[in-house]
Amino acid sequence: MNKQTIYTGRMKVADLLANDGKLLSILQRLDIKLGFGEATVSDLCHRYGISAELFLMICNIYTSSDYTPQADKLSESDIKSIIHYLRASHRYYTTVCFPTIHNSIHNLVKELDSVSQKLIDKFYDDYDNEVAGHFRYEEEVVFPYIDSLITSHSTQSEKFSIGQFGHNHSNINEKLNDLKNIITKYLGEEYSSATRYELLAAIYNVENDLRKHSLIENRLLIPLVEKIEKEYGQRG
Repeated sequence: MNKQTIYTGRMKVADLLANDGKLLSILQRLDIKLGFGEATVSDLCHRYGISAELFLMICNIYTSSDYTPQADKLSESDIKSIIHYLRASHRYYTTVCFPTIHNSIHNLVKELDSVSQKLIDKFYDDYDNEVAGHFRYEEEVVFPYIDSLITSHSTQSEKFSIGQFGHNHSNINEKLNDLKNIITKYLGEEYSSATRYELLAAIYNVENDLRKHSLIENRLLIPLVEKIEKEYGQRG
């Protein structure tokens, strides 16, 4: 087995989860129900109409920091599954991850002086606005463009190509990193360590997931769409 590749289609799904419980979130985002018995990865993917190659790539991306996915192993038919996964990830962030962070920040700022309260609130509000704009752009511009491209092999928008998304793809983790530094370095020891540890754990969790999310977009989605644009004469 390639040292970068942890999972294969012959593995039982139960063994895959036993190796890394975080992969439960991937099953959920792909609408895969529990109760799969002794099914292998290949069996389960066939049952749900998902490319085993894509499923394994996503699992390997989330588990191994050394794994480099290769879009040329995928096909046009995988694009809809990727978009489905990315949309489900947006819902996961906005309904699970960010509310957890927001609740922890609310508990923390109650203990802080007014200056620190305003600083923390501003950083989080700026981040919240930035990530909401990022997701909205993908949901309202990028994904509809791709849907149109793969269904009609053309696009009504001559002013957009996937290359624009790639070039302007914002790093939505930067402000989270600034917030981490404030919490770990610049708040005094007199403030609750338990609350701060809880908040930092939530931030590290979503930061890591967002990093993987961006990798899927940059290394899988964008190259696949660029290939289709070239095949059908779209501007790249």
